[in-house]
Amino acid sequence: MTEKSLQEQHIPVMRDRVLEMFAPALNVSNPLLIDGTLGLAGHTESLLKAFPNLKIIGIDRDPIAIERAKQRLGELSSRVEFINETYDQIETVLAGRKVNGVLLDLGVSSIQLDEANRGFSYAQDAPLDMRMNATDSLTAADILNTYDVKDLTYILGTYGEEKFAKRIAQELVKRRAEKLWSSTFELVDLIKDVIPAPARRTGGNPAKRTFQALRIAVNNELQILERAIPQAMAALVVGGRILVLSYHSLEDRIVKNAFKEQSSIIDTLPGLPILLSKSIAPFELVTRKAEQASDEEIALNPRSTSVRLRVAQRVAVAA
Repeated sequence: MTEKSLQEQHIPVMRDRVLEMFAPALNVSNPLLIDGTLGLAGHTESLLKAFPNLKIIGIDRDPIAIERAKQRLGELSSRVEFINETYDQIETVLAGRKVNGVLLDLGVSSIQLDEANRGFSYAQDAPLDMRMNATDSLTAADILNTYDVKDLTYILGTYGEEKFAKRIAQELVKRRAEKLWSSTFELVDLIKDVIPAPARRTGGNPAKRTFQALRIAVNNELQILERAIPQAMAALVVGGRILVLSYHSLEDRIVKNAFKEQSSIIDTLPGLPILLSKSIAPFELVTRKAEQASDEEIALNPRSTSVRLRVAQRVAVAA
């Protein structure tokens, strides 16, 4: 795949806003940034071009994505340290280093959606895989063929916010007694059979929520995010910024709560209702509420439709 086709394949979401938000933190001497979800390096490429002295630590759990990112970046790769790991290993990767910026562009990447054999898309028939790293053991088929109704209901209802979760789970278990689940289109057909016709007419493809839920479960996405955010915030120098692009309410809620916790200024002793002291919060919110892509960007890049952007900046060293 050529560098041009890689660039055409992946348009970084909210690219201009990302550059604008990082500018105050990166317009310093020898800035260092972590791109914790490197993917096809769309954001990393834009950042390296916008800030000539910037160096980036690019982390991705998918080794194929790292190789494609190197192809795309070409000579710019000399300013990138590539790490094949999950981004909840930021503390280990840094080994005591501090950074001026952290970027997390969450969810599934373009390379995973566009390659049919990965099984992420409900629009293409493929094995029920959904692993972001093919060396991991658990697949979507494993979950569908071994988990009981209770666990399947929890996954679909919690990670996919699917209101017909129990009904889908019951039918999954019933049908696998005759034939184990193996392909994405088999799953799509079941969902169409189970979800009532009126509900199928709104909210896009009815399989979307189930596929999201399985992908999150296979890749342990929410737990990784919960572990990573505190590490990422702790790694920032004063004046450094963390920017997170999330694509569904579960991710956004985790980010919102983590930012809010670090931006509180009230200190009290447990069990005492009175205010004992005030200290400077280590972070301030740069975005008071989540920002969304413009209508113009959504028209050009449909993958930006559901994005929510939040930014926080370190203003003091934690006590």
